[in-house]
Amino acid sequence: MKLASAPVHPEIERYIDAMWMEKGLSDNTLSSYRRDLRQFNDWLVQSSGDTVLVASRASLQKYLGVRLQQGQSPRSSARFLSCARGFYHFLIREGRITVDPTLDIDSPRLGRPLPKSLSEKDVERLLAAPNLEDAIEFRDRTMLELLYACGLRVSELTGLQVSQVSLNQGVVRVFGKGGKERLVPMGEEALDWLQRYMRQMRQELLGGAPSDVVFPSRRGRQMTRQTFWYRIKVYAHRAEIKQNLSPHTLRHAFATHLINHGADLRVVQMLLGHSDLTTTQIYTHVAQQRMQELHSAHHPRG
Repeated sequence: MKLASAPVHPEIERYIDAMWMEKGLSDNTLSSYRRDLRQFNDWLVQSSGDTVLVASRASLQKYLGVRLQQGQSPRSSARFLSCARGFYHFLIREGRITVDPTLDIDSPRLGRPLPKSLSEKDVERLLAAPNLEDAIEFRDRTMLELLYACGLRVSELTGLQVSQVSLNQGVVRVFGKGGKERLVPMGEEALDWLQRYMRQMRQELLGGAPSDVVFPSRRGRQMTRQTFWYRIKVYAHRAEIKQNLSPHTLRHAFATHLINHGADLRVVQMLLGHSDLTTTQIYTHVAQQRMQELHSAHHPRG
């Protein structure tokens, strides 16, 4: 939205300064706020001769419509409206205006993006990519097996301690977001890989040094999330998987494949450590989308 710039409105700068002082917002966030408010002010000046100080609810709604016509995304408009709400709350607090023009204006519906997943064949190819003759890659294979079998977050996996693993019971005790604890079964395949890794390869990696970390780095320390992310990309390239992968992709695959095979949604919720069932329900949409794609591809009248 390119408009000739009107003179900078002092209230905008006062608001930006207040946000920096009161909330310590980053430079990037403050720059976005300043740009959004200045563009709105420029549009007001050119379309009606008004400024942000006297904007009405109607002019704000019209501006949102203009943004939509010019191809601005709903997410971008939602960010602008959030910024405008904060700005007008500030002006009311400072006694500069008495009516908030953002009242009763709904934010654009964003539509939640479906999480990226992997097919079961792609998962098998990824799991088979590490070279098991190498201790590091054997460790990585075990991590991938556990990640896919348990649906762990990458931070939960890289931070896993020996005391959290029960090889006898075949479960992992995980501390998720907010320190919430959950028990996750490993399944026979992942348990077998973990037992083999713990018996031999882990000690080779540690070189006899003491450590509580299940999956140490080359230096015997806890692996960073970034390092494991890089390792997954190496194996994805080796397996000729074109999709851009992250550790979270396997967590999504874990949930999607469970639901595809008939798992109860509340069980998946517990295994993922979601506090709200609505967060888990996104995977039912992924499964439905996959079924629709298969139907279109293979049914004679698809």
